[in-house]
Amino acid sequence: MNFSTNIKKVWLSSGINLCNNEFVKNSERMIPLKNERTAVVSAQPKKSGQQYRKNGIVRFFEPYKKNYDIFLLFVPVLLWYLIFCYLPMYGIVIAFQDFKLADGILGSQWIGFENFKKLFRSPSFLRVFRNSVEISLLRIIFGFPLPILLALMLNEVRNKAFKKVSQTISYLPHFLSWVVLAGVFTQILSPSTGIVNRLLNAIGIESIYFMGDPQWFRFTLIATGIWQSVGWGSIIYIAAITSIDSQMYEAAVIDGANRFQQIIKITLPSIAPVITIQLILTSGSIINAGFDQIFNMYNDSVMKVSDIIDTFVYRKGLAEMQFSFSTAVGLFKNVISFAMVIITNAISKRVNDNGIW
Repeated sequence: MNFSTNIKKVWLSSGINLCNNEFVKNSERMIPLKNERTAVVSAQPKKSGQQYRKNGIVRFFEPYKKNYDIFLLFVPVLLWYLIFCYLPMYGIVIAFQDFKLADGILGSQWIGFENFKKLFRSPSFLRVFRNSVEISLLRIIFGFPLPILLALMLNEVRNKAFKKVSQTISYLPHFLSWVVLAGVFTQILSPSTGIVNRLLNAIGIESIYFMGDPQWFRFTLIATGIWQSVGWGSIIYIAAITSIDSQMYEAAVIDGANRFQQIIKITLPSIAPVITIQLILTSGSIINAGFDQIFNMYNDSVMKVSDIIDTFVYRKGLAEMQFSFSTAVGLFKNVISFAMVIITNAISKRVNDNGIW
C-alpha cells in the first residue's frame, strides 16, 4: 500500500471528504489544523462583490416572501404611522417661520430661532416647565412601582376565577375617557355632595375641596391617574412573569425558599430587563404630565400648580392661533424627551447592561 493510499484512509477516518476521492498534491492547498491533521481546501471560484450583494438582498427578502401573508397584516399599521406620525413632521418647519395661514408653509417668512427666544423670555414658560417636571416626577415615583406590585400580587393568587375578575376590574378604567372620568371624580370629590367628603364629615374632618384647592389638586391628579392606569400597566409585567421557567421555582421550593424569597430572588431579577425598558420609555415622558387628564380636571383656581406645557401649547396654538410659537414649544418638549431617553438608556447600560439598544 503506497503513501497516497495511507493519506486517503487517514482523511476518510477523520471525517474529512476528498473531492472525487482524488489526492491533491498541491502543497498550497494543504492547511495544517490545530489537531495536526491536514484538510484539503476545495477549489471554488471566488464570488464578486456584486454576487455577494445580490445574495444578501435575496436573503434579506426571503422571510418576507415566505411569510408574505403575515406581513400584509402589518401594512395598515405601517401606513398609519407613515401618514399620521411621519408625514406631519414636515410641519415642524413652521417653528422657524412666522407662519401665516394665507401664505402657507412655503410662503411664510423664515425667522430662524425667534420663536424659541420668545419662548424663553415668556413669563409663563418657567412656571409651566416646572409644573410639567414636578407632576411627571410624582407620577414616576408613585405610579411606576405600583403596576409591578400589582402584577406580583396577581401572580400569587391561586384562585383562577378571583384572579381573572381582579384583572378585568383593574383593566377597565384604562378604557374610560378622561372626559367621563373627570365628571365622575368631580361628583365624587365635591365638597358639598361628594361621597368622599361625606365620609370625612362623618368622622369629624372638614370637607376638602380636592378639585379647587392648590394644595390638594396635585394629590388628586396623581391618585386618580394611578387608579386609571395601574391595571393596564401591569399587563406587560404579568406577561413577563408567566415566561419565567417554572423549574426555577421548583428548585427554590426544594431549597426551602418561601414565596417572598422566591419573589425577591427569582421573579424580580427575571423581569428586571422589562422593568428597565419601561423605566427608560417612561423617562421620555418626563415633561409629558398628561394633557387629557389635566385639561379636563383643572380650573382657574388651581392654574398655578397645574398649568403644564401641553395646556400652554393648546392655549397659544388653538385659542390664540400662534401656530409657529406653539410648534416651537412642542418641538422643545420633544427634544427634551428624546434627550432623556438617550441619557436614561446610557445610564442603564452602564449599571445593569440592559437597554433599548
